Amino acid sequence: MSDAATYAVAAGVATITLDQPERRNAMTAPLMNALGDHLQTAIADDAVRVIVLTNTGPAFCAGANLKQDDTEPPRHTLVDIFGLMLDGPKPVVGRIAGHCTGGGVGLAAGCDISIAADDVQLGFTEVRVGVAPAIISVVCLPKLRRADASELFLSGERISATRAAEVGLLNEAVPRDELDATVAAMVAKLVAGGPNALAAVMSLITKVPDMDRADAFEWTAELSAALFRSDEGQAGMRAFRDRTSAPWVPSPD
Repeated sequence: MSDAATYAVAAGVATITLDQPERRNAMTAPLMNALGDHLQTAIADDAVRVIVLTNTGPAFCAGANLKQDDTEPPRHTLVDIFGLMLDGPKPVVGRIAGHCTGGGVGLAAGCDISIAADDVQLGFTEVRVGVAPAIISVVCLPKLRRADASELFLSGERISATRAAEVGLLNEAVPRDELDATVAAMVAKLVAGGPNALAAVMSLITKVPDMDRADAFEWTAELSAALFRSDEGQAGMRAFRDRTSAPWVPSPD
């Protein structure tokens, strides 16, 4: 497997690190292939509860590989990557430690929760090279007001991570020296949730907004009943009554 993105697991958390800093983590075939492979590995591993996506170097992801100099054949497209992130049962937390442009903004916004260093800049720069933020609009537009989307998509201007959080592309922007602690605190909250419950919540967020109200009530009532009856739900309520940790909460390695 390519080392364009690295993979490590500890205490129920899989960390995928985009690791082509000399290419500003542009979406080369090696990087996208490694990212897709690692996401699939994390999703299939029952020991993994949460996925953290981060970077080395000054750029989180510079978007498309405009040099078009790949020698490795592509196995995972950007659509594939978004499918794994959005449809997978495990939360993806973005630790955004570098600048994002073009498709890189989509990759950051496509995480379920994204926390960035406040010195990071983000920009939909596609119009500056004669193209449009087409694929990433699918994950970015639902998070933006139309006025903000029009300004950012049409101008191609870079904005601060602080403003990106204000308009909804990110969850939070924090001082760089607080980034690791903030991400760790968020991850600790997520691993306290039951695996099936987390997957159910992600389905709710994805499906309910587009459902007819009657269909939504019917589906969510069935889902709720199934969760309450499940072994996980029963174990969680028992742990709550006994004031103990639920059995799925990972122990520190």
